[in-house]
Amino acid sequence: MTDIASEAARLRAAAEAKPLRLPINRKVDESHHALTPDGLSVWYTIQVSPHARIQEAIFERTDRMPSDDECRPWLEKLIVGAQPTEAPSFPGSTTRRFEVFDNAAS
Repeated sequence: MTDIASEAARLRAAAEAKPLRLPINRKVDESHHALTPDGLSVWYTIQVSPHARIQEAIFERTDRMPSDDECRPWLEKLIVGAQPTEAPSFPGSTTRRFEVFDNAAS
């Protein structure tokens, strides 16, 4: 997997086809996950509730925090038309999480 655009499109399609229904369905399957040859794990979900729609992109590495240069190209392809906000992480974490909240569920 080296083409970010096509892999991001696959993740978006999987998330649209199988959004998580909150608060009931919190199980994410492997169709929402990509792993790059250099070890960057990318997860993308859409979560819906009666009053909100949340897009979430998570980036993980086993050895270090993913860099802005690693996350940015994915975010540009995964979250289109909105500016994601990075959620706080714990010191020493090797995970970064970005979210977009829409108040009206679709």
